[in-house]
Amino acid sequence: MEDHERTAGQDRLRGRRHVGHRARRGSRVRRRGRARDDRRAATDGPEIARDAGCGFASLDVADETSVVAALDQADVRLGAIDVLVLNAGVAQPPTSLQGLETEAARAVVDTNLLGVFWGLKHGPARMADGGSIILTSSISAVMGTPFEGLYGAAKAGVSALARSAAIDLGHRGIRVNAVQPGPTWTPMNPMPERLLEIMAPAGRKGRVEDLVGVYEFLASDASRYVTGQAITVDGGVTVGISQALMGVLAAEMAA
Repeated sequence: MEDHERTAGQDRLRGRRHVGHRARRGSRVRRRGRARDDRRAATDGPEIARDAGCGFASLDVADETSVVAALDQADVRLGAIDVLVLNAGVAQPPTSLQGLETEAARAVVDTNLLGVFWGLKHGPARMADGGSIILTSSISAVMGTPFEGLYGAAKAGVSALARSAAIDLGHRGIRVNAVQPGPTWTPMNPMPERLLEIMAPAGRKGRVEDLVGVYEFLASDASRYVTGQAITVDGGVTVGISQALMGVLAAEMAA
């Protein structure tokens, strides 16, 4: 089956790696960049897409009309979509729930949750039966994280949407799954690299490349009987405290 893959909100590094990988494997890819108050989408987006061998459309995933227009554009250029990846996301400002400003709170929910919902609402009508929809959630959906309360709530909603959409679209053979990445190093991640290294029982920091294979699996026929799942890719962070982190804490207490 030739993939006519249209990827949503892939202006983050993990999205670029995924669409580039799919394009190199012969898929016809349509990449979307989130444009709300972000000039990079208009300047960097087309160049990144060209280097990855895919098309590009700029949109605001938080705006339903903008999402519909981008899907229509992909439908015209690619035909029926086989794989739809909804990856857009914004971080919560580093503050408690009580300190979160209203405008910032709405941006977190509108982008991380409603942005995915609009794709799920309007995307399937432009998809071929037997296709795959992949949502990007987070381990914040299943564990509490300081200063990420609303972000985690929105991502928990994304994982819940994967389960509900899998039921809604099962009669068409369309699979819907979510990926829940753990802390992953990118140039945009403010967390110190050393902290990323000692958090995971796997003994190293997560890399974007660690996620690509999971997206590839969910996009392929190898996952034809997998739907409604949230797959965690975190090096064991959600399993428990790593030995390295325990060692650091013990040394700190003994000092």
